Amino acid sequence: MMETPYYLIDRSKLAANMAKMDYLREASGAKCLLALKCFATWPVFDTMRDHMDGTTSSSLYELKLGHEKFGKETHAYSVAWADHEIDEAVSYADKIIFNSASQLERFDNKTANIKRGLRLNPGFSTSGFDLADPSRKFSRLGEWDVEKLHLYADRISGVMIHYNCENDDFDKFSTQLERIEDEFGSFLQKLEWVSLGGGIHFTGENYPLDKLAARLKAFAEKFGVQVYLEPGEAAITGTASLEVTVLDLLENEKKLAIVDSSVEAHMLDLLIYRESARMESEGEHAYMICGKSCLAGDVFGERSFKEPLKIGDRLSIGDAAGYTLVKKNWFNGVKMPSIVIKELDGSLTLCREFGYDEFESSHG
Repeated sequence: MMETPYYLIDRSKLAANMAKMDYLREASGAKCLLALKCFATWPVFDTMRDHMDGTTSSSLYELKLGHEKFGKETHAYSVAWADHEIDEAVSYADKIIFNSASQLERFDNKTANIKRGLRLNPGFSTSGFDLADPSRKFSRLGEWDVEKLHLYADRISGVMIHYNCENDDFDKFSTQLERIEDEFGSFLQKLEWVSLGGGIHFTGENYPLDKLAARLKAFAEKFGVQVYLEPGEAAITGTASLEVTVLDLLENEKKLAIVDSSVEAHMLDLLIYRESARMESEGEHAYMICGKSCLAGDVFGERSFKEPLKIGDRLSIGDAAGYTLVKKNWFNGVKMPSIVIKELDGSLTLCREFGYDEFESSHG
């Protein structure tokens, strides 16, 4: 039995998401780029590459990874490019997207030979968290003045508009897209391509893919543009778990189970957004599942079992791919989970194991 903790990525579940990706691309004409900020575990890119059109990045390193490990089309975005990054970024990118007009001005000459874009901030979003809201007050993410955007229309070929966040409501998406059409339509008509970013939960159960495809196709035809989507979570949702083992059992008004992992180190998004891990729950025996770091609030959540837990029991924590592997860290020196792939035939492949050498090298 493989030693825990480890992230387990299921190729068959990934393939199911890719089938929906294919359907949407074919029906809508939109292109789909994997958002590496959400998921960059390249050992499974071979399952995704034929079903997506390339990658989009948020930094030079993500851009290079997409170029080298995924191939196909590469969109290079960064909130701010540094002088020493821009030449290398251009060497990898098919399109470079600037966060601001001032960055476009600054690197005008160095990027004149590739397609360029700007980030357009529509002034609204679907995010329920201020921390993740790209249109929050004083937002630094993109240009929002349509008159200013018109001034740069002859220097760019497209825009990236990222304003959705885990949005599984098609009607809300459609209504907000209509608002973008109304407020920025005169500018969009001057472009060749428009990226509508990520955060559309179109691989979720019962999502109306046909409606989304028709809406994207109508948008593309209205403005004469190639539409791009940048799925992160939509590409890998429901495809991975964090496999852990119970190390100790305590009781303090509630029954507590300590496992060989850490929320802070291995599922950081749960702490950031104060969410509980996704765990199947059944039975009468309730436990709070706790991490092994010294952080008092290192808690995955609560779960019930048919039988009392025992030290050595294996537990599976769901939906552990998006914004999880990309944020893993060495807090407390807790052993970083290995990366394991469940192949289509059910066998397990150990892709990467992290040991003391990696811990040591990350600190000096």
